[in-house]
Amino acid sequence: MKLSTKGRYGVMAMVDLAQNAAGGPVALSEIADRQAISLSYLEQLFGKLRRAGLVESVRGPGGGYVLAEPADDIRVSEVILAVDEPIRTTGCKPGSALGCINKSTRCLTHDLWAELGHQIHGYLSSISIADVCAGRVYAGPVRSQSEPDSRVSIQ
Repeated sequence: MKLSTKGRYGVMAMVDLAQNAAGGPVALSEIADRQAISLSYLEQLFGKLRRAGLVESVRGPGGGYVLAEPADDIRVSEVILAVDEPIRTTGCKPGSALGCINKSTRCLTHDLWAELGHQIHGYLSSISIADVCAGRVYAGPVRSQSEPDSRVSIQ
């Protein structure tokens, strides 16, 4: 599964907004500069985030965007879904009569990948924007690719 730039940039921009909105609305041009994201791309994403009720726009001098809810109440999964980034790990379309490989049945590993999708969605639903801002997302120890995985026992 690969998360596109819509999902990644949407979450990055929301975290930036949460970190910088204490003084009032934040201009998209400021987020674009800090995060090295195209302003026109951010405008598209924030239109979707606004329609989803995750941000509010403030017009006029000193205008920009603010979070529509506290950062603790906004889940990463909501941001990803708001920018039209479905969390899919299977090749078939949900509800389609065709299977994963354009046959009438599902592929042999369909349930494995479908459950992975559910696990990813559950994980992203458990993380708030505030969690990301505060660094409460544990990535584990960094190890080089040449190091063996410590969870595997070789005898």
